[in-house]
Amino acid sequence: MPSSYDLLHPEVQRWIRDEGWTELRQVQDRAIAAILGGGDDVLISAATAAGKTEAAFLPLITQAVNREASGLAILYVSPLKALINDQARRLDGLCETLGLPLVRWHGDAPQGPKTRTFKDPRGVALITPESIEAMLVRRPGDARRLLGSLDGIVIDELHAFLRGPRGLHLASLLRRIDAMAERRPRRIGLSATIGDPSIAAAWLNPQAASTVVRIDVAGGQPELRLQVRGYVQRDAVIGIDAIGPDGIRIEGDVDALSGIADHGFMHLRAGNNLLFAGSRRNVEELADRLRARSDAAGVPNAFLPHHGNLSRELREEVEGRLKAGDVPTTAIATTTLELGIDIGSVASIAQLGPPRSIAGLRQRLGRSGRRAGAAAVMRIYLREPAAPDGPLSRLHLPTVGAVAAVRLLLDRFVEPPDRFDASSLSVAVQQTLSLIVERGGVTPAGLHRALFFNGALGMSTGELAILLRGMADPDAGLIEQSPDGLLMLGREGERITVSRDFYANFDTDEEWRLVAGGRNLGTIPLSNAVAIGGLVGFAGRRWRIVSVDDAAKVVDVVSHPSGRLPQFDSGSGEPIHDRMAAEMLAVLRDEDLPPWADAVSNKLLQEARDTWSGMSRTDPSIIEVGRTTLLFTWRGSAFNELATVVFVSAGHHAEANDVGVEIEGISRLELVALIPHLLTLLDAGGLSKSVEGLRRAKYDAFVPEALLRLNWARRHEGLVADVAAFLAGLARDPGLAAHSPR
Repeated sequence: MPSSYDLLHPEVQRWIRDEGWTELRQVQDRAIAAILGGGDDVLISAATAAGKTEAAFLPLITQAVNREASGLAILYVSPLKALINDQARRLDGLCETLGLPLVRWHGDAPQGPKTRTFKDPRGVALITPESIEAMLVRRPGDARRLLGSLDGIVIDELHAFLRGPRGLHLASLLRRIDAMAERRPRRIGLSATIGDPSIAAAWLNPQAASTVVRIDVAGGQPELRLQVRGYVQRDAVIGIDAIGPDGIRIEGDVDALSGIADHGFMHLRAGNNLLFAGSRRNVEELADRLRARSDAAGVPNAFLPHHGNLSRELREEVEGRLKAGDVPTTAIATTTLELGIDIGSVASIAQLGPPRSIAGLRQRLGRSGRRAGAAAVMRIYLREPAAPDGPLSRLHLPTVGAVAAVRLLLDRFVEPPDRFDASSLSVAVQQTLSLIVERGGVTPAGLHRALFFNGALGMSTGELAILLRGMADPDAGLIEQSPDGLLMLGREGERITVSRDFYANFDTDEEWRLVAGGRNLGTIPLSNAVAIGGLVGFAGRRWRIVSVDDAAKVVDVVSHPSGRLPQFDSGSGEPIHDRMAAEMLAVLRDEDLPPWADAVSNKLLQEARDTWSGMSRTDPSIIEVGRTTLLFTWRGSAFNELATVVFVSAGHHAEANDVGVEIEGISRLELVALIPHLLTLLDAGGLSKSVEGLRRAKYDAFVPEALLRLNWARRHEGLVADVAAFLAGLARDPGLAAHSPR
């Protein structure tokens, strides 16, 4: 029986030998056999740096070498332009060896290779979802020539597309590509972070998920070295700092971030590391403090920021330093370096704040420990108040959450994606407009068949009719209908679809562009006030504004020793899963002090357990704080937000937190007495009528309110039953209501 290596084209085999490979990796061996041995879709799940890219491309390129059909053979889809650039460098030699053109296809890629591909469509294209959209809208005829006879579509970082508007968008685009083809191209998904393979398989092939071939290679896990480090916040003002001549903070009443910067300066200065700081402001704050410590100590600055507002050139400079590995570099990043951009192996990972997503934590940790014999190293830095001012603060939830996250990581838990997505109607509006442009018009029945029947954007004909009436409303002006029933663009629809902003399913804010000496540094939100002579901290350095071009939104700056950090949008915060909240309760109930937590963290953990023990002796579910009552649910963000809606519907001021709900102006006894009334409100359709702020996604403004509320009710039907069960249990016995979710 031939080996998987024997199945490959001779030139592919030669490339493997020239690369110095002595054998195929397990994931490659299994993927080659699956792809060349059948025609089913394939889901490849393996650790970061396990060779998943070659596992997909070696067999696909083998098939493409002797291909006679015109058009692209392979489409590789990535969520990131930078990842496309990396994969192009990785695959270029292999494709060149076999005479297959390879083209990068995104907004920053050169136009020449794209033009040549339009003239002679063949080979491999590496593309983003937004660039697929642009091709379908701007050059639909060429799109059919390029995409109409694909052999395979590779979706990298598949987990990034299993939720959110970009995932719905890509699912719709793939469905439209299928409609162009005489033979549906097979789909191959790649990921290092799949929680539930059945969900990923259903995304790859909604009509026949059971036929998807699953290749799951655990591989040898590196040794894990981990520490949770706690820092007490003694000064309420973030940003106060005192640096001595040795680069270390002067002892005194300074904030916790100074202590974190001290530790980072001492332990992350050598080698390559990643420090995930959460928000862009945190990135700039830490980068500034660490640069100041380097300057004060008279050593080269090894700490560089990396976030989406920085220019592409600055981001690529950081990525290049990490990959080269010849100059010690610690990148301080948001989530921009979480996915699989090729930056080589890093010595360690650090994170500011407790992990809220285990999937994200696994993805980040996979960046470390790639080399044979090397350990994966993770440090989690936490900030806690020195004088907690309420029960929630005394529970030290950041510390408890970090301990819970590490325990779930060790249990190999990964959050599954949500079943329903709140952005589906916004994506439906965009895809309706796009299909009209692509086809020059479409009937409502044709639109339903093409986009909304039995798919990611599933919608009944009645619901689609409501959406179309809203889009055709004169105030919206997105579409019109001809006398023969054909849907066409209206005036506003024409205006929207010709804009480059149309291709993405997420909003892009207006921003100032910062320029220093003709070099683009990046952007800051327009909400930041700028004036000549003003000071700003950005890209890990400090600048003085020398000119402002209001019309072009350009701010010229020069280097300066002082600067105020810009305000960035903080976002709504990442939700936590039910399992995470339940694990936090388990941490509070346990007695062991984890050996991977430092003395400060364990002291804070013990304080939290003592606090919880005192609370739970009387009532583990309801705590009164003045005229505010804390209801502990120990459920995830979605559950707590719905419970909050129930209390608001009953006329109370309420706010969700990570472990429950805070209700103002009500006592414990009043809350228990209110439960029978709350249970009468627990109808998803009825609750939807009181929900505010439903228009959150990009095109929600064009969706009729009735449809938004119907969509909300459908998404929350299951949770409504859970909230009802929780409240009913609370009414029967408040002392037993704090429980782990089913």
